[in-house]
Amino acid sequence: MSDAKRKIIAEALGNIIEKARNGGPLVKIGLMSTGSELGQAEIISGGLMAQAENQGLRVVAIGPRPTGKEAEKLSTSGLNAADLEWIETANCEADVAAAVEKALSDGAIAGAVAMHFPFPIGVATIGRVMTPGRGRPMFIASCTGSTAPVRGESLLRNAVYGLATAKACGIKNPTLAFLNLDGAGPAMRALTRMQEKGYDFRFGTSERGDGGSLLRGNDLVSGAVDVLVCDTLTGNVLIKLFSTFTTGGQYESQGWGYGPSCGESWNKIVSIVSRASGAPVIAGALALTARAANGQLPALVAAELKAARAAGMDAEIEDLKPKAAAVETVAKPPVVPVDAEIGGVDVLDMENALQALWKQNIYAETAMGCTGPVVRMQAAMKEKAAEILKGAGFI
Repeated sequence: MSDAKRKIIAEALGNIIEKARNGGPLVKIGLMSTGSELGQAEIISGGLMAQAENQGLRVVAIGPRPTGKEAEKLSTSGLNAADLEWIETANCEADVAAAVEKALSDGAIAGAVAMHFPFPIGVATIGRVMTPGRGRPMFIASCTGSTAPVRGESLLRNAVYGLATAKACGIKNPTLAFLNLDGAGPAMRALTRMQEKGYDFRFGTSERGDGGSLLRGNDLVSGAVDVLVCDTLTGNVLIKLFSTFTTGGQYESQGWGYGPSCGESWNKIVSIVSRASGAPVIAGALALTARAANGQLPALVAAELKAARAAGMDAEIEDLKPKAAAVETVAKPPVVPVDAEIGGVDVLDMENALQALWKQNIYAETAMGCTGPVVRMQAAMKEKAAEILKGAGFI
């Protein structure tokens, strides 16, 4: 028997033994071993923690092995970097990044956790936090990268990718809502129309008395929904706040990090942690990445996009693109006292909504209420104003 055949047989037997030992299929997740502000020992500690706590997960460290003080830190804690598999490189970020890319392309690992990764426009990560109010986990879509260069399209895609990620990680029928930010109203209305055309998902609601699927800060703390949709910069801030709120900000101690990557025709599962992520967050990120890999995240993203497109997503994306400013000038009706208000108009649409009412000779004003932007008018005109705003697509 040739040496090549012996090697193939040995690898096959090794895989069988590993599966039997771990009670199921083995999944290998890469871990970039350098780049942390907290030191290399913190990264390795997170990898060892994840491997010890998750049966069937093997962590493959990628980069230089720890030496000097970092090796001493591990030894003092009774930890051994040799308990991880290694793909060794020089202590150079470019070499480590290239090794991660190669391991993903070759299939040596099913996914990776990295401090940084050059995602193209169209790809973003879906993070996960533990909300402090009720101890509920919540996905945040998205946290790094950008699913589209246009805000409205990005929010709509974030919703689709957030649902796919939640499903890949074991939530069969996740609830979803939008954070009450610029652009959220139009994106939520687009998603509502898609739902009416057959896109199957569940809107979650605020736990505040007035309900609705535009969430406020209280709802974030309580974890009112499974998937929160927001723009990626806001999502990044939220991840940092939730993960460091007990530590003073320098050490991310809780949660699963910035989450696995999603995008159209994107077949890699790369999760992001920050340079301030501590061992518990790194361990959580590795476990979440393994869950996403076992759940076939790229395939679920493709399936979710197919279902969304069948319900008119492309047309909704086109409608969400910025339009040229209208040149029509509408005369303001006579000023009258305003004592009623209508919420739900997106802040970016406030001026156009006002013009729509003025055009129908209804005097109105705009304001910011405690739940966000509102349009104010006479109570006697509220019902008619609501019909106009709804007919024009503002609410």
